[in-house]
Order: sequence, then C-alpha cells, then structure tokens
Amino acid sequence: MHSVGGVVGAPGSPFAVAASGASSTDSGAPTTQVPMVGAAAAAANWAEPALEDAPTVEFKAFNNASDGRPAPRVVALGGGHGLSATLAALRTVTDSLTAVVTVADNGGSSGRIRRELGGLPPGDLRMALAALCGDDEWGRTWADVLQHRFGGPAEGGLHGHAVGNLLIAALWERLGDPVRALDWVGRLLGARGRVLPMSTVPLEIEALVAGADPADPGATGVIRGQHELAVTPGRVLSVRLSPPEPPAAPEAAAAIRAADWTVLGPGSWFTSVIPHLLVPELSAALAQTSARKLLVFNLSPQPGETDGFSAEQHIEVLADHCPGLRLDLVLADEMSCGAPRVHGPLEKAAAALGARVVLAPLAAPYRAGDKSPRHDHALLARAFRGVFAGH
Repeated sequence: MHSVGGVVGAPGSPFAVAASGASSTDSGAPTTQVPMVGAAAAAANWAEPALEDAPTVEFKAFNNASDGRPAPRVVALGGGHGLSATLAALRTVTDSLTAVVTVADNGGSSGRIRRELGGLPPGDLRMALAALCGDDEWGRTWADVLQHRFGGPAEGGLHGHAVGNLLIAALWERLGDPVRALDWVGRLLGARGRVLPMSTVPLEIEALVAGADPADPGATGVIRGQHELAVTPGRVLSVRLSPPEPPAAPEAAAAIRAADWTVLGPGSWFTSVIPHLLVPELSAALAQTSARKLLVFNLSPQPGETDGFSAEQHIEVLADHCPGLRLDLVLADEMSCGAPRVHGPLEKAAAALGARVVLAPLAAPYRAGDKSPRHDHALLARAFRGVFAGH
C-alpha cells in the first residue's frame, strides 16, 4: 500500500480532514477536502501457590548501570518486530523495563483466537515476551517454544497457531486477568522485564485510505482491521481506533508516569507506533510524566504503510495524530538519515516537537537472500546506553 501524509481532525471527531483529492468513503459519504501538509507533500524519500493466589510478579532493575548510576526505568511502546528489536536491546541495558504493547492484531493465529475465544489478541504480546528472554539455554529454548507454530494440514485446528499464543490464551481463561496472566508467562520464561497490553479491550485499527480502488484512484474509503490494512493498496491518510477512546491498562499508564525514559518506535507507523498516542490515558500519561521521551526512527519507509514518506513526514504524521506531542530525542540510523538533505529537514521537524536528532549506527548487515532493513540489537543497545548516559 502506498502512503502519503495527512492530517487528522480534533480528538473524538471522525476523520475530519483528508488529503487533497479525497471524494468519498466506502459508504459513499462525502469527505472533507483540504491540502496535504505542505512540507510532507513535497518531501522526497529518504535514503536507503495456586494460580488464583499468586502475587503480582515484580521485576528488579540492575543495581547499577555501567557508569555506576542506578539503571533507568524504561517503558517501551510499540508492537510487532519493531518493539521486539527495541526490547532485545533494552533488556541488556536495564531490567527495570516495561513493554506496552498494541492489541489490535486481527490476522493469523491471533485473529483466530480473538474470534473464537474473545479477549485480547496475544500475538504482539507473545513476541514482546520472547524478546525479553535471556541469552542462556533456558531463555533461548523458551523463546523458540513461544514462537513455534504448528504445521500439519491447513484445515487442522492447530495449523498456524503459535504455542505462545495458546499459552497466553489458556492463562487468560484460567485467571480472568490479562495482566496477571502475562506476568505468569514472564515468570515462567525468566523474562527481563514486564509486558503489558496498552488497552484492556481488543481494538480495531480503522484507516482512511485514498486510492484503494484502482478504478477510482481519487476516492477515499475506510479500511477496518490491521490485517486488511496491511494488504490493501492505497495511501494511508490517517488512522483511528475502534472503540474510540479505549481504556488503557492501568498498569501501563502507571508505568509511563513512573518511568525515567519512554521509548516509542521503531515499527509499523500507523499500526504499531501511532495507536498508543490514540489511547487517551496513555497520551495523558505521556504528557504528565517527567520521563524523557525518545523516538526510535525506522531505517526506511515501510512497504504497505509509509511508502513515499520522507523522514520528516514520519514526524509530522505523529504530530497530526497527537496534537501537543512533545519529544526529547529522535534516535536515527546515521546511514539512513545522515545525508544533509535528509538530516536537515528531519532536525527541523523534530525541533518542532522539542526534540533533537541523535545519529548512530543502528542497522544490521543484510542476511543472505534477505535485503530487509533490520536494527542490530547490539548497536541499538549501545546507542541506548549512550543516550541514557547523556551522550
């Protein structure tokens, strides 16, 4: 799916503003026509006991960081592979680590569990837990088990299910409390951190998309569902959550308020990064916390969500969806964002949100047969240590 930037209406309003040329929704209702964000529209791409009686699990921080100071309390927000990369790095920096994970997945194993059993989709939560497993034999084994998917005939009941999804769903049914269930899985794994859902209710992503119908490229329509959004052609103009203004997990909002650092990104911009900013209690906690706010930049535009985006356009679309958002630092790969034609506009967009840009080597070497850009966990961890130490 090709994407361009757009702006969003006031909180609580339906997609109040669409990109220029928009004409109708999938129901035929008219949409407002306004110009796109000026800088974004013209920007070029950037460079390449019994369970019922169990106490809440507590996670202890490293006593000290490498420079002798107490390790920071860090909250990382996101989902999918982007959050997994962040957590795999952060768990080597601090054990005072909390992941706040999106709960909008409606495809694959998660979608089937969500439809058949109700409740939250477990997939992104499972991936976060696997990323927090240690590098010893116990941790590696459990990470592999969590991520293992059953084979067998396609029509079989277990085909495609991830073991970790079933384990999490079983504990949810057993305990009736998703947070306590995730804490139990974390204890089993020896996870170096805590995993929390961003909301206590399962969510749907709804996106306003232009050009989804090749026969009518000027028309706009609403695409519902994270999976459907990932496979639908068109340009994403804005996203919202359904139900609107969902309740946050109280533990997630509390963790943000108590943090020293909050980390947003990298990941799927419209389905993993922005959704956290659309949960009112999380957005309020981010505004109220004394924690410093760090945005980790993607290595390149993401096929299917941000094709055609410039570096600064990523910043602009965050601000469009969360008016009043403030950041302290933007961490970006020096090769992707170091060229003057990229770095200058990115710095300007970051400064508009109160942030400065920090460049560091972050990208992993390409693997044989796979040219997908990936963050290197060790390089990302080194960058986090430098940032947290004030360098």
